[in-house]
Amino acid sequence: MMNTSVATLLPISIIVAIAIAIAWNRKTRLYAFASWVVAAVLVALISPPMFLSYLPIPYKDTLTILLQLAMFGMGATLTLDDFARILKMPWGILIGFVSQFLIMPFLGWGISKLLGLPTDLALGLILLGASPGGISSNVVTYLAKGNVALSVTMTACSTLAAPIMTPLMVYLYAREAVSLDYLAMFWNILFTVVAPVVVGIISNAALSRLKVDPKRSEKVLAAISMIAICGICGMIAAKSQQQILQVGWILVVAVTLHNLLGYFLGYWGSKFAGLNQADCRTIAIEVGLQNGGLAASLATEVLKRDAAAIAPALFAPIMNVSGSILATIWSRSSAPSPEPSQNA
Repeated sequence: MMNTSVATLLPISIIVAIAIAIAWNRKTRLYAFASWVVAAVLVALISPPMFLSYLPIPYKDTLTILLQLAMFGMGATLTLDDFARILKMPWGILIGFVSQFLIMPFLGWGISKLLGLPTDLALGLILLGASPGGISSNVVTYLAKGNVALSVTMTACSTLAAPIMTPLMVYLYAREAVSLDYLAMFWNILFTVVAPVVVGIISNAALSRLKVDPKRSEKVLAAISMIAICGICGMIAAKSQQQILQVGWILVVAVTLHNLLGYFLGYWGSKFAGLNQADCRTIAIEVGLQNGGLAASLATEVLKRDAAAIAPALFAPIMNVSGSILATIWSRSSAPSPEPSQNA
């Protein structure tokens, strides 16, 4: 009879080897982040102890710190000029912001009803939809030949607005399923997301004054964010292994629909609003990619529903794979931008 440890280590070794190969190869290197997120979740499902047995502090505290690290990394890539762009492209920012907080929470609620998801799983999907844009959206936008400036500004705006918009959307769509402490959620988002972003922006300004090489610091910060996000996804998947294996297929369908419909409605909503091709791609990506780490943190920290964190855990690998595929398709065709439609 095969030794259990060997039976576990073999598939884990294959998964890690594939992720390393993708990161090493020049042609596939751009998709390294997506491959590592997928690898983290798969390894966590095969061997939960790898993510849970060696934590130096309690699970929930570790999750919070990892999310703060990821948000700090994002903030450290921002400058005040990124926010000044709001004045230069108000229409694109407005369309993107409205799409982000109208489309995704509604889809989370609608898909949950359509598929008859259990209360906690439905709550997780709604919470996911009510979260701001995902950290990886800027990279995917770049690969898809979208408007990176618009993407960065949209991510920053939706993140800073999250303390108000996320609790509001959860209340509107899930008030019958959970007793929501609005102030607790507000302060949690402020502490775990907004504060690290602000500290990151300040750090970026300080590093610029010290004349630190921006390319080198960006690589370090990107690596920190990637490791933190992989850790978050792996921990949630490990913690929820049994529930994922029991309801996996229906939740995978729900999360995939949520993601793909987000792209579709974000793109065509922008088209209807008169935005150019590059901006439509950008908003589609911003709407379709969500901050699953924040959703998972809120599920466990504020709502005290560990099962509600399962949807965000599955969403992360699915959105990164779909985003990479979408970026590849769009990168093969140019995105003409005659007159910047966001100035309209």
